[in-house]
This record gives sequence, structure tokens and C-alpha cells, in this order.
Amino acid sequence: MNVIGKVTVLPQLPPEIARLSELAYNLYWSWTPRAQELYQELDCSLWERFQHNPVRTLLEVPQTRLQQVAADPAYLKRYAQVMADFDAYMGKKDTWAARNVPDMKPVAYFSMEYAYHESLPIYSGGLGVLAGDHCKSASDLGIPFTAVGLLFHQGYFTQLFDKDGWQNETYDELDLTTLPITPALTASGEEARVSVVIGSRTVHSRVWNLNVGRIRVLLLDTNVPENSEEDRKLTARLYGGNQELRVQQYVLLGVAGIRALRLLGIPGDVYHMNEGHAALLGLERTREYVEQGLDFRTAVETVASSTLFTTHTPVPAGNDAFSYELMDRYVGAWPAQLATSRDELYRLAEHEQLWDGHLVPTFSMTVFALNMSRAANGVSELHGEVSRDMWNFLYPGAQTEEVPIGHVTNGAHNLTFTSQAMRDLLGTVLPADWTERLEDEQMWQAVEQLTDQQLQDVQRDMKRDMIAFVRARMREQKVRNGASAADVAATETLLDENTLTIGFARRFATYKRATLLFRDRERLSRIVNHPDRPVQFVFAGKAHPADNPGKAFIQEIYKLSQEPEFRGRIVILENYDMHVARHLVQGVDIWLNNPRRPLEASGTSGMKASFNGSPNLSILDGWWREGFDGTNGWPIGEEREYADLNVQDDADAYSMYQTLESEIAPRYYGQRAGAESWAHTVRRAIETCSPRFSMQRQVIDYVQKYYVPIAARGAQLAASDSARAREIASWKGWVRQQWPHTTLSAHAQLPATSQPGQTVPVTATVNPAGINLDELRVEAVLNRAGQRTHVPLTSHGDGTFSAQVPLNESGLYSVGVRMIPVVDGLSNDLEAGLIKWA
Repeated sequence: MNVIGKVTVLPQLPPEIARLSELAYNLYWSWTPRAQELYQELDCSLWERFQHNPVRTLLEVPQTRLQQVAADPAYLKRYAQVMADFDAYMGKKDTWAARNVPDMKPVAYFSMEYAYHESLPIYSGGLGVLAGDHCKSASDLGIPFTAVGLLFHQGYFTQLFDKDGWQNETYDELDLTTLPITPALTASGEEARVSVVIGSRTVHSRVWNLNVGRIRVLLLDTNVPENSEEDRKLTARLYGGNQELRVQQYVLLGVAGIRALRLLGIPGDVYHMNEGHAALLGLERTREYVEQGLDFRTAVETVASSTLFTTHTPVPAGNDAFSYELMDRYVGAWPAQLATSRDELYRLAEHEQLWDGHLVPTFSMTVFALNMSRAANGVSELHGEVSRDMWNFLYPGAQTEEVPIGHVTNGAHNLTFTSQAMRDLLGTVLPADWTERLEDEQMWQAVEQLTDQQLQDVQRDMKRDMIAFVRARMREQKVRNGASAADVAATETLLDENTLTIGFARRFATYKRATLLFRDRERLSRIVNHPDRPVQFVFAGKAHPADNPGKAFIQEIYKLSQEPEFRGRIVILENYDMHVARHLVQGVDIWLNNPRRPLEASGTSGMKASFNGSPNLSILDGWWREGFDGTNGWPIGEEREYADLNVQDDADAYSMYQTLESEIAPRYYGQRAGAESWAHTVRRAIETCSPRFSMQRQVIDYVQKYYVPIAARGAQLAASDSARAREIASWKGWVRQQWPHTTLSAHAQLPATSQPGQTVPVTATVNPAGINLDELRVEAVLNRAGQRTHVPLTSHGDGTFSAQVPLNESGLYSVGVRMIPVVDGLSNDLEAGLIKWA
């Protein structure tokens, strides 16, 4: 048939259940199992077939069935309770934000991907889950918050294994009319459209609105008739193209994203870039200020003062960098719009890298993001340290710990990933408002009141649900690949509910070492087939379509799962998504994570397992380095790095086997009571991880550490036509011009030995080259066993500085003197990026 158009006919809901449609268009239902049950009960097969999408379920369910449930008193009672809870949530005035930051300024949050629910597959993995959870908790806390992203109409990809276990990718076109999104409307009631010049073309985007509880998300979509066929594909796939496509998508996200906010009149006082993909929003914001009459440098200062950048990538290769030639094609017109030169603009992103054996300047999205913001953070304590070391070169002469990149340890949205059964159990000991106080560590101590039997019963039910899910998935896979009747039948006995079950599910990047478990197959076979204490494993995860080594890991696990000694004890599921993730984190007994330290920025899957009482067996990397306390799970290996990766893999694999055999299995199968019992470990996992790694705690950290201070500083610099920003920009220009001409010499009268508490005189002489002496900080830097102490020297007004520097403790000290330019209004002492050592 020749299709000339499509139309969606909405169901005529009976008045008794009319608000099912309203609820379907608010993702509040995605973390509310009782709400999901209302749609599932309409038609379970439709619910499963359409990835648990309430909008599509309502479209497909027969009218007679709607009439039937509308006359069912039991259904109507459940419906009334869900809608009452929804109304209470949406109408709540006494939110955390209202109580704690009543004058908080609005935040605009930009991310390339968002994982809210499997029915909206615009995510690939952890970055998207984090962004989606951030939005959910922003809603829960009641903060003024709007998110911006792209609507990928083919999503990431559907992962299917062939009969040899090799990953294949398929891309299905999403029917946008059946998703829980609606066209965003302007104040005049028209559908919102924004345009941006990319290269030599004008690209148009439709703006979609997604409601996530109390907040809204704007999603940009270039698949509109006004665009060429190629431009319509700009929002086809997430991470599916080459570098040219990525640059164009980044222009779209950053520039068109800002224009969408402006068109819809949505305010933003703080702009949060979630990873470097969003960095180009700085172009459009700077253009706006230049258009208002500011010079380029003042505009940059004004923009950066209200911008936060979160980096997630702990390896240089994972940070996007493009050739200047490529950037010229898509950003070449911007210097003129910004009233600056190409060199000055590109200098904000310059990162010299070794390409094809030559050092070449590249346009780094991370460097640009760092230079276009005045606050930056990593996503765990260790990742903050790694990031400061990675980007230390941007601050020549600075010590690593001084680099102005902080950290906010990631969290996860408890209610999205905690099973309804566990939530019901927790509700028996926690206060009635516990879901609004998830970050309250003292509250969670009530988990100690749960009995061993209560925990065992709930976890056994969750495990049964997971096993049934695994069997159904594996049967489906076997049938599709033409397996024998015997192999299909064997799926009915996969896994055993009485066996210790360990889950591993994540992106199959090679540094995550998905195959580390198989390093000693003979020993693993003994563990898996132990006569009294057997162990079984469930794996899941996607490799990037271009990552053949990651695909090879998947295939290796698949083939090993077919070996006689592992058959039925090791399973790998295809098409890992949020649906699979929920089943696994709710159903396994132990969560396994074994990345190569220190390459795991944070990781969040293990948090979600702990919410459900599944302790972690993990490398002391990312969040687990902070989360492990000796009672709530187990570490793998030591808290150290290795020069030889094979030695590291051997050591970590040995530690994993040893811990499984000598600690975990005996505890799981043992009958010990008290602190030696399995239930004690389960309780500790719930009690310690639920508050500390809740997304509510994470978002509160962002509010207190970044959003509120950034809003205040941004307002200060933007006041009076950016007067303070203009002063700082002018000052930086002058200081950078004069800095090469400054000199610093110093002398310290150091005795051969000294006693703790004594002081030594340190003097310095400065030639300021015209820079005001009051704007130069001269300080002695003491290094004792890696611990540095900074002691400011007093200016005498004539270019000389001195101080009596205390030596407070015994040990070997090294002493240096340095000079830094500072002025009121800087975000940190190293903002100018200038340090001179004597």
C-alpha cells in the first residue's frame, strides 16, 4: 500500500478510568509499579509486546476490555489509589526544595542520552541511566529543573545473538505517536520548531515535551519534512555514526537545545552539561551575549560563570576530540557570529594529541567544556582524583590535587530499581514518608528490625521472578535461532532458585573485563559445580556496534555457557535494557563488578542491587571504593594500580575465586546467626547503600555544592550588563599579556636539621611587569611525604615578600615558592591558568 499519512485514534476511555490517559503521559508511572499494574492488567500480552508502554497499551486494548475494567470494583479501587497518590505527588508543596532552598534558581540540564524506561529507548547505558535518574530525583525533590536532549527515532539498537553467540544489531523506527511524548507548544499554541545552521545547511528541529513527574524534558527531532533526507537522519541513532555525524549532533544538542528553551520561555540560571557532548551550548549562549553588545571575552566569562560540567570518562581516548578541519566544516561560521577569531575560539578547546605519529592540535569537547564552565566535577571520589590528573596539563605548574575539578559521587533512583515487594517490606519498618527521605542515613537504621525470614521470603520471590524471566528470554532466543526441541525444552530448567546466583550486567567495554571470571576455567568449574555450595551466573550487556573486541567477550561467554561443565549454570541474556536490568538487580544474590581499576568512573548497577539486598563483590573502584565498609559486601583485589595488566588480571581473578570459595559461598549456605549470617550482610547492604547512593543524595549534593553557588556567582558576574565579567575578562587579558615578562626569585634559609614546631624564613622578590602586587599571591609550598602545605608570603609593597614558614611535624620537607595571579570574583585560584615557580 502507498502510505500517504498516519493518524493515531485515541481510545475512548470510560469516565470511570478516564485519567489513565493523563497518567500514561507522565513518566511518574515508570517508578510506580502499582501504576504500571493498571495498564498490565488491561492486557498482559500487549503490555509485554510493546515494552511496557502504557500509551501503546491503551491504543491497542479493545474497547470492550476498557468497559470491563471500568465496571470492576477491585480495579477501580486500585485505580483510585494510584490516582490519589499521583495527585498528592504532583500537588505537593512541602518538597525538599521548598523547605531547604526556597529561592533556588532554575537549572537547565543537557545530556546526549536519557534512560527513563525501556519503552523510550533513547539511551545506551550508564550515562543515560544516570541522566534519567537525575531528572526523576529533581522531580522528587521539587527543584526547578528542565532537561534537554535528542529524540533518536531509531534509538540505540536491539541486540540479538546468532546461534554462535555473536552480537547483531537491528534498528527499529519508533512510532512517535505511540510514545509518552507530546509536541511542545509555544505560548501562541503552535508546535515548537527551532533551526540551526550546520555547515552550509539550515537544519530544522521539532521539539517534543516529555513529563517526568513535576519536571519537563525537551527532546529535539530533525525527522521533519522541512529537512533533507540526510538531515532527517541526524536524530536517527544514538552513537551510531562517524565523527562527522557526532559533531553535527553536538551542534544540534547544544545550539538548538538552547534555542528550544528560549522559544518556549523556559528560564535557566544554571546550565549543567552532562559530559562533553553538550559543550557547544556555550557557543549559542556566548552568541546571545555578543548580540546584546558584549565583547567575546566578557561574554565567555558571563556564560562560564553560570555553567557546570560533569565529566564521566576516566580515559583520554573516551573524550571526543576532532580535527580543526572537521570543526571548520560545522563550526566555521561561529567565530564571526561571536565577534572573535578562529584562533581565539579554538584555543578554548585546544588539546594537542598524538595522531598518526604526529602531535596535532585537536578540538577537544572536554577541554572546551572545562574552559566554558567555572565548575566541574567527576562522578566518584576516585574519579575526581583521576580527572584532576588527566587534565592537569591545562594548569601548567599546578599540583594535581589543586586542579579545579571536584566530585559528586553518582547515585541511582531507588524507586525505579527497588522491587515492589522489597518496597512493601521496607514500608513495614521505615516511616510513612520514607520515599521522600531516601538520603536520611539514620532513618535506614530501622532496616535492622527486619527478620532473617522476612528478607529471605522477599528475596526468594524476587529470585523466582527473575529465573522465570531468564527462562522465557532464553526460550525465545533458542526458538529464533532454530535450536533443537531438546535445547528449547532445557530452558525450562535453567538456573535453580536454591543456588547462590551472581549477576553481571553492563556495557561490554573491554576495560570492564566481563571475561575475568573465566581466567581459570578449572577453578571456576569447581566453584560452579561444588556438591554442597554450587554457584550460578547470569550475564547481560551490549557492546558498541563498532566494538568487535567487546563483541568477542560476549561470544566467549556465550560459548562457555554451552560447555558441559557450565551448561545451565552460566547464562548470558541478549538485548540488555532497563527491563532486563530491573529483573537482574532485583533477583540475584550477589552483584559482580570487576573493571580494571581505576577506569570505572563510578558505575551504578551495584547500587541498584544493594537497594534490593544483593551485596556487591566488586573491585575497589568507582562508587564501591566509597561504598564498601567491610560488612555490606566484598572487595576484589587490592586498592592499587598495576604496571602489568596481566599481573593485575591474575591477581584480581585469584582474589575473586578465593572470596567466592572461602567467604561468600560458606556464608550464603551456612546457618550462622547474627553478624556471621547472610541476612546480616543483606541488611547492611540495604542500610548503608540505600541512603548514601540514592539519587536524592546525589541531586542534593549538586544543589548544595554547585547549583546554588553557581547561580549566585552567575548573577553577580552578569549584573549591570556583565560589569564584573567585563572587569575579569579585561584583567585576564592584561595578566596573560604581561605574565611572560614577570619574574620570581626566592630564598629559604633552611638548616640541615630542625625540630617540630620551628620556623624557617622564606623570602621572595617579584618583578610584577606592571601587574598590581595586590593581585599576586606569592606562597611557600611545603611537600612532606606527598602532603603539600601552602603558606602565603606577606607583601612589603616593594616587590619583596616574606614569611616565617612553620615545620610542624617531623619528616623530610622540600620547599618551593610560586606566584599566582588572583582577583576577587574568580571561581578558583587557578582560573587564570597561570603559575610561576621560583
